[in-house]
Amino acid sequence: MITEAIILAGGFGTRLQKVVKELPKPMAPINGRPFLEYQLNYLSKYGINRIIFSVGYLSESISSYFGDKFNGIDIEYAYEENPLGTGGGILNAFHKRSTDELIVLNGDTLFEIDLKEFYLQHKKVNSLFSLALRELESIDRYGSVLIEEYIIRKFAEKGELRGRGVINGGVYIINKRFFEKANLPQKFSMEKDVFEKLLEKFDFYGFPFSNYFLDIGIPEDYKRAQDEFKKLNY
Repeated sequence: MITEAIILAGGFGTRLQKVVKELPKPMAPINGRPFLEYQLNYLSKYGINRIIFSVGYLSESISSYFGDKFNGIDIEYAYEENPLGTGGGILNAFHKRSTDELIVLNGDTLFEIDLKEFYLQHKKVNSLFSLALRELESIDRYGSVLIEEYIIRKFAEKGELRGRGVINGGVYIINKRFFEKANLPQKFSMEKDVFEKLLEKFDFYGFPFSNYFLDIGIPEDYKRAQDEFKKLNY
């Protein structure tokens, strides 16, 4: 089982700044506790014992709160002196890993999948890069993913596919061999430079889940979290 994770916590959170000021989005308070605390407690349930925070904007608010250990999890920080993009932030943190593969999560999204099940599916197909996908009754308002026998065939633009389907849930398992083979620059976009441009070169695997999912990136969903997170058992 995977024991390490990268959490992307370096975004500006511009849409949320109207209600959460002078804090990075992942530190937004939910019922008196920062969002990241819920996420770390979730990861701890599945045996994650080391986390690398990819940080930039207002990073001191994260490091001063969590330090180098929290709830039995060792914590390290990968700092972005300048924004590296959604992919560059992952690669920068990936250099600090101590295992061959790890889980990557967005620091503003809680997707309560069974990480052990996700890992078993990842290993079964010998994947280098796996995505946890969220099942939806209607994908009309989202960019979505088309899969055939768990292999991703297309990352579709918003509105391109309609009806029931799956979207990228923002939880990945990445093996070091992917980055060794991909030969990516220091700064790049995971969406544009990897998912779009490298789809024909690599097999990206997507595994659908229907578990609870919430992105606090907009004020309406941040408000929802205040009520819905009361039901979480951590």
